[in-house]
Amino acid sequence: MERRSLLRAAVIGTSAAVFGGTLSHGAAYAAPAQLGTSPYGPLGAADANGIQLPSGFTSRVIARSRQTVSGTSYTWHDAPDGGACFADGSGWIYVSNSEISSTGGAGAVKFNSSGSITGAYRILSNTNRNCAGGATPWNTWLSCEEVSTGFVYETDPWGVNAATQRPAMGRFNHEAAAADPVRNVIYLTEDASDGVFYRFIPTTWGDLSSGTLQALVAGTGTSGSFTWGTVSDPDGSPTATRNQVSGAKRFNGGEGCHYANNTVWFTTKGDNRVWQINLSNSTYELAYDDTLVNPGPAPLTGVDNVTGSTFGDLYVAEDGGNMEICIITPDDIVAPFLRINGQSSSEITGPAFSPSGTRLYFSSQRGTSGSSSGGITYEVTGPFRT
Repeated sequence: MERRSLLRAAVIGTSAAVFGGTLSHGAAYAAPAQLGTSPYGPLGAADANGIQLPSGFTSRVIARSRQTVSGTSYTWHDAPDGGACFADGSGWIYVSNSEISSTGGAGAVKFNSSGSITGAYRILSNTNRNCAGGATPWNTWLSCEEVSTGFVYETDPWGVNAATQRPAMGRFNHEAAAADPVRNVIYLTEDASDGVFYRFIPTTWGDLSSGTLQALVAGTGTSGSFTWGTVSDPDGSPTATRNQVSGAKRFNGGEGCHYANNTVWFTTKGDNRVWQINLSNSTYELAYDDTLVNPGPAPLTGVDNVTGSTFGDLYVAEDGGNMEICIITPDDIVAPFLRINGQSSSEITGPAFSPSGTRLYFSSQRGTSGSSSGGITYEVTGPFRT
């Protein structure tokens, strides 16, 4: 595969990692990421929270489902899922979806500059199976419904402005979203075995009330060139959005999505793949495939949510597998970064970095109980590459 050469950039006045520079293109496609040594070294013994981490890293529990967040009056939601961080003065906010039918929505935890919790509150209520989503450059959280006629809701991480339904972004089995401030579009994944990969082009950048929904059009292979085709009826009725564009490429269960440096990565759970869309030259390829790791066994299975660091590393969470977050480096090395023990009936969700890039947030959606009411949200602090 083409090696990624990502400019290391700090986050300035926004929640998401900002990347610059250009991709370094190879002469031909090669193998996706292969098993190697983590830049952080091996995992140590499990800590008091049951998490194995590299040397120098520590974990703490931020919140538990159906329990009051420490120092606040807010009860944390069931089944915590996709999440993101937003800068808040010298502090920050972590938002988290709730993947519950009919009463899903999203909540938020607020931190001061030292990382102490100063508040927690609801930002979206009574929506359906809010799975993943994505942050926008104008500091809103797009919370996506994972149902066949699901909507995207634009929410306020500060909980001041009411959430707004965005039907122009299509009605389908939404999963994740990623904003591209260069092309002024939002990329969207679809959690269906014959799903497609979308982009939404707002009529006015920063206003998601109207625009054009398109699907990626390409061949059946794992690499090649692509174009975009317009979805004529984003409402998806009577014809599903994924069936409205001739030649739309099918992806087996779209999950997490992350944009940086003229590239968008997304995961597909049905075949344990991470896809890389090279926007500068309109080509796509595999960044990871568990069947192509040689020698095996593959370290990353059950691919799900994905985020990126300011250094250029991708962090991919497992839905099942052995409950790891794995790292894929710019040198195309894949290795475990952390492992949660004793929670084999759960999945890892919502990985997101604080604005400084020194704290990683994520959840175990069902915790030790294997129930949606047993969710646990964590923070890991340590010497992350920034």
